[in-house]
Amino acid sequence: MIPEKPPQENVFHGSEELKEAHVPSFDKYRELYMKSVDNPDEFWGDVAKDFFWKTKHTGQFLDYNFDVTKGEIYIKCMEGASTNICYNLLDRNVHEKKLADKVAFFWEGNDPGDELTVTYRELLQRVCQFANVLKAQGVKKGDRVSIYMPMVVELVVAMLACVRIGAVHSIVFAGFSAESLCERIVDSQCCLLITADGFYRGDKLINLKLLADEALQKCRDKGFPVGRCIMLKHLSKEPEGILGSQSPPAKRPCPDLQQEKQAGRVKKTRPVPKVPWNPEVDLCWHALLRGVSDECEPEWCDSEDPLFILYTSGSTGKPKGVLHTVSGYMLYTATTFKVVFDHQPDDVYWCTADIGWITGHSYITYGPLANGATSVLFEGLPTYPDVSRMWEIVDKYNVTKFYTAPTAIRLLMKFGNEPVQRYKRSSLKVLGTVGEPINPEAWQWYYNVVGEKRCPIVDTFWQTETGGHVLTPLPAATPMKPGSATLPFFGVVPAILNESGEELEGPSEGYLVFKQPWPGVMRTVYGSHERFESTYFKKFPGYYVTGDGCRRDKDGYFWVTGRIDDMLNVSGHLLSTAEVESSLVEHEAVAEAAVVGRPHPVKGESLYCFVTLNDGVMYNSELEAELKKQVREKIGAIATPDYIQNAPGLPKTRSGKIMRRLLRKIACDERELGDVSTLADSTVVEQLFQNRCCTAV
Repeated sequence: MIPEKPPQENVFHGSEELKEAHVPSFDKYRELYMKSVDNPDEFWGDVAKDFFWKTKHTGQFLDYNFDVTKGEIYIKCMEGASTNICYNLLDRNVHEKKLADKVAFFWEGNDPGDELTVTYRELLQRVCQFANVLKAQGVKKGDRVSIYMPMVVELVVAMLACVRIGAVHSIVFAGFSAESLCERIVDSQCCLLITADGFYRGDKLINLKLLADEALQKCRDKGFPVGRCIMLKHLSKEPEGILGSQSPPAKRPCPDLQQEKQAGRVKKTRPVPKVPWNPEVDLCWHALLRGVSDECEPEWCDSEDPLFILYTSGSTGKPKGVLHTVSGYMLYTATTFKVVFDHQPDDVYWCTADIGWITGHSYITYGPLANGATSVLFEGLPTYPDVSRMWEIVDKYNVTKFYTAPTAIRLLMKFGNEPVQRYKRSSLKVLGTVGEPINPEAWQWYYNVVGEKRCPIVDTFWQTETGGHVLTPLPAATPMKPGSATLPFFGVVPAILNESGEELEGPSEGYLVFKQPWPGVMRTVYGSHERFESTYFKKFPGYYVTGDGCRRDKDGYFWVTGRIDDMLNVSGHLLSTAEVESSLVEHEAVAEAAVVGRPHPVKGESLYCFVTLNDGVMYNSELEAELKKQVREKIGAIATPDYIQNAPGLPKTRSGKIMRRLLRKIACDERELGDVSTLADSTVVEQLFQNRCCTAV
């Protein structure tokens, strides 16, 4: 449970500027947390008062069963209530809260100078228009719609248009392959695909429509034809430039983007994709909007109606379609955004994630818009056209709350302090991290250099499945420890279990689980409730199993140690790979490290370490000896690496996460890699196989 007093030693405290925070002190946090656990109906009922409900809920606020031995697993929130999330995100802000002229998004394109500003009124009008387009195409409540788009405002428009009419969106990250898109379309039985002509990622052109066409052909080959594909013209200016040798049907020609007030987007010096056009399937986004009303009554949905499906890769088997529902997800993303980032009316918030991932769903679209926030929507890369791009954008829009991934922080650390200090960053008030545990060295750099020792860091732990933050500091209330996700959010009750399923008390390390639901937790795996139960509830009946390991320290703080299969048992000692990685990265020569286990005939498992060195550093036996000595001194002799491999690059997903599953294959020289559809650069894997440690056979 929550400690009565916050720790006083080896901690960092929030800024004095945050005295007016929503949760201003540790005592207030503890008071609210205890209320959320002891009386969740009252706690979440108070939150729900800030939203519009067509009908009120009946019975208890949260009803659930987490124990597979007692019957089917279920979670229900606000049963009997009905609402519409789009109405709460847009209409409520425009009409009730008088935020019509407030900026909803500053869109910043891949190239500096590509920009667009969209107010809440404009966003509502565009969403209603496109919702009417979807209805005209026969999309109705409960239908699934696949969205495969770059980071443009129309991506938000498309997802909220689905929500407005009660359709279920399934967004597929625009970096995924045609095969991955096909797999997700078929699994969720989508009736329509929404895509774009293409986009630039740095200097690289991605012909998205070509990939979409390939995916649709694969769907047809599998016996699941998708009848319609709506394409946004994002890059091309003239109709003939994008449609190649074919023209669209005369009744729906693609208009010039200049007429659509998209002038800032078109880069004349860049080649535009030539996109094949099938008049039997393809429809032009802009042409479909001509003459369409910008008013659309929302479809009122029950609390437990499906909201969206988002696929997350399992360690084995096909991707899981995580299903979230209406009311609970809305309440939870709105509350976590408001409290964790301490959102204030004059903030400019920037989350650097892609909407194709859960972070973008919860903390670019739903959470911020539910609070009437102004956000930056960024299409580009943190290193393009130079490594100062992120800090340039921070100054350009006076960003106050900034949320990014440890991968990005470590990447930018490699280039030193000067690219950061080239810009003022004086507007920043809160920094956040997401995606994986942040190593203390990256945390310190983020805190000292980017935030200039005045911005608290909210190191958030959560998953696609949780819907929102579950372990996190609160900026004014929680003393911070570099690398620790600290304490649970409201309504979340964590526990640490041993292999036998026994709850561990006090300082301990084991499996991270949760004892009861919160409103935003997933409801099922789409199309396979049995998989939902077996993945998350069968290992330890009565608990939601995160699949992550965790350590609790003497102050009650939680330290997520990585996936369970990233915890190594070396000679009977449980070691965290994240801890070893952190020790390696402390060395001035190392930019990034990844550690996996390799079977050992005596110790059970041995440590196989991959290190990426800073520019200009050469790998040699002296450096290897230094690294082993550093880990041994930092953690203990039991953690001394058995193998260290020089890795010019690490296998990562397109969202930047290291694919440790592949590293384990490389360490053991196993060439059957399984599903690599999320791998960003396949050449990295072959290079690592070639450079394996000669003794690791």
